[in-house]
Amino acid sequence: MSLEEKIGQTAQRGKSSRVKELPSELKEAVRKGEIGSFLNIMDKNDAKELQRIAVEESPSKIPLIFARDVIHGFKTIFPIPLGQAASFNPQIVKEGSRIAATEASTSGIRWTFAPMLDISRDPRWGRIAESAGEDPYLTSIMAKAYINGFQGDDLSSPTSIAACAKHFIGYGAAEGGRDYNTANINENSLHNTYLKPFKAAVDAGSATFMTSFNDLNGVPASANKYILKDILRDKWGFDGFVVSDWNSIIEMVNHGFAKDQKEAAKKAANAMLDMEMTSTSYQDHMKTLIEEKKFSENELDVMVKNILRIKFRLGLFDNPYFDPKDDILYSEHHLSKAKEAALESTVLLKNNNNILPISKSKKIAIIGPLANAPHEQLGTWTFDGEKEHTVTPLDAFKKDESYKILYSDGLSYSRDKSNKKFAEAIQIARSSDVVLFFAGEEAILSGEAHSRANLNLPGAQEELINELQKTGKPIVLVIMAGRPITLGNILDKVDAVVMAWHPGTMGGPALKDIITGVVTPSGKLPVTWPKEVGQIPMHYNHKNTGRPVIPEEFVHMDSIPIAAWQSSLGNTSHYLDAGYLPQYPFGYGLSYTNFTYSDINISSKTPKMGDTITVSIKVTNNGEIKAKETVQLYFRDMVGSLTRPIKELLRFEKIELAGGESKTIDFQFSTEDLSFYGPDKKWITESGDFKVWVAKHAHDETNEIEFTLE
Repeated sequence: MSLEEKIGQTAQRGKSSRVKELPSELKEAVRKGEIGSFLNIMDKNDAKELQRIAVEESPSKIPLIFARDVIHGFKTIFPIPLGQAASFNPQIVKEGSRIAATEASTSGIRWTFAPMLDISRDPRWGRIAESAGEDPYLTSIMAKAYINGFQGDDLSSPTSIAACAKHFIGYGAAEGGRDYNTANINENSLHNTYLKPFKAAVDAGSATFMTSFNDLNGVPASANKYILKDILRDKWGFDGFVVSDWNSIIEMVNHGFAKDQKEAAKKAANAMLDMEMTSTSYQDHMKTLIEEKKFSENELDVMVKNILRIKFRLGLFDNPYFDPKDDILYSEHHLSKAKEAALESTVLLKNNNNILPISKSKKIAIIGPLANAPHEQLGTWTFDGEKEHTVTPLDAFKKDESYKILYSDGLSYSRDKSNKKFAEAIQIARSSDVVLFFAGEEAILSGEAHSRANLNLPGAQEELINELQKTGKPIVLVIMAGRPITLGNILDKVDAVVMAWHPGTMGGPALKDIITGVVTPSGKLPVTWPKEVGQIPMHYNHKNTGRPVIPEEFVHMDSIPIAAWQSSLGNTSHYLDAGYLPQYPFGYGLSYTNFTYSDINISSKTPKMGDTITVSIKVTNNGEIKAKETVQLYFRDMVGSLTRPIKELLRFEKIELAGGESKTIDFQFSTEDLSFYGPDKKWITESGDFKVWVAKHAHDETNEIEFTLE
């Protein structure tokens, strides 16, 4: 290959959606071997033509990779990733990404920019919607499921697409929850929290990685040798290729890390970032950098080999073209799986007086801006989903003639501040037995570059709920949003709260089945839900501090005497006004039945280093209906050479029990699973005292057992 062709393999280009015809200069660049990959080429004829030119007319006949953001579905849209994480069911996630790959590959797409594995502890950050939440273990399990689904059993299969673990690293720790912002992460947290899901991605065989926009401790990720060379390549042995995020190489000029695009290209290349997305600093400056001996052609060869290796693994050299089988799009099987994912992702947060499920004898008022919003229901980052195929909650209820339905949206969209429709909504509420209020955010209010400082329901939604509450009719609040929503102003005004996230194409039928009791909700929160924004960041697996919360000694600010003598008043690590508890903890979610846990046991209270430990628990469904429960195992290392979190998720298992049925769950783990990245910069398991809990959520400490590792 010529030097120009090698540089060409590092270039990813795209075509503006505003341009109808394929530009002749783009074809000519492919003909010269100056492009290695395309993104967002969605005209199938264009994709075929570009690939034909590459494999028949370019000097080395190297095929192109066509890429697309296929995040939670291609045409058949599944719940947003944060919602899928709430399922605590990796099989659901694997099946969803397999379906996404099958559909996307019919358009020539063989590479997706997913999964996003950023640990996300700040719901102000819009891209929390694209994450699996705050926990490194849960995110690691979901990483494997996504990658296995996208890539299938054989990456060279025409229906497999290359996964891309993103964003490497620290993007979810953006300061203040503001997108693209600086991330300052100490080495302890970097290894023990943020890197874990990415190591899981390497172990699962992710074909590619993507760097993040942010700087990490002062060094932009796209030129960070420590993470890209020392960790990803040398320590973990990753042999796929790394792509920049959109323009992230040249944005190092804005960071103040490079004086111009040439220096940005040099720093990124020297960090072994293999492919540049959309910007052209490699194309414009790589040859000169080699001539000036600021970068070597041998190093470029390594980058190109990384890219070609994945093209070979994708089978593109043997079969560069694709089969446009449109008949599989929105297939009955795909829609069924999308509904199943929406069912298992839905979290019941409140259910006073068992208002849910609603019986057929009830007259139902369906109100709210998200009740019949097919586009918004799909959620963020759904470039190819089509609202015409979305089944909304209103659609689902109207199709069932056994329910008496009254409908008024009350607000035209989630940000609507007008009360002109309030009278109609209040009138139908008065004529009903129960109100289903579908609230939340439009899809555009979460996702990339959509951070929020205020997490209340936008627009006049709270005002409308307050007016509806005056009718005296029970209100079921169903939320569709890309993040937790602060509910302090309205929580006592509603009788039930259902978190549906943005549930995707089949969200309507899924929600109808849950609301009417056909299916019992089983979702659990993958992220701590704050009472108010001032508590953020808030996560269950925090450190204890030297003055941990003592619930019995908590003093609320309203209880402090006037002109009190200046003292700590016995207070510890909390806020005077918001206290120390979240609205709902990580792992929380209600059911229509009651599960009890009993008879906790451990295989040994004095295990030795290297042993396998088993913790068992008996779980009983004390109700009369079949339901699913996610049983969660947490542990705490009581004393360490570095301070350890008060609790860490170690295992979980989702089970289904018939009414009255019991099952004993055995959780097995090794002493290596208790390890952490220590002060000597090595992973270690230390002897000493540990606690484990088998729990319904992170704050449940009912079933506790202790052991001492010798």
